[in-house]
Amino acid sequence: MNMKSQTKISKGFQTVVPSELRKKFQVDPGDIVEWISTDEGAEVRFRKKMSLNEIAGIVKSGEKTDAVELKKRAQRGEKF
Repeated sequence: MNMKSQTKISKGFQTVVPSELRKKFQVDPGDIVEWISTDEGAEVRFRKKMSLNEIAGIVKSGEKTDAVELKKRAQRGEKF
């Protein structure tokens, strides 16, 4: 079911995620809102903030790692 909601942009360019969308997509404080420009307008996606345990679980014991690449993968919300 598609849902249509609207919010107002404040003077500080802030807005509120409507409660129906927060509930449907389980959006919590600290989660990331991604804004993707499209030919038709903009697409909004929610990405969960990764916990320290999730980040620590990225690396297998004894495996060579590239910290910069791991950080980029975590920031993109990639699953490991």
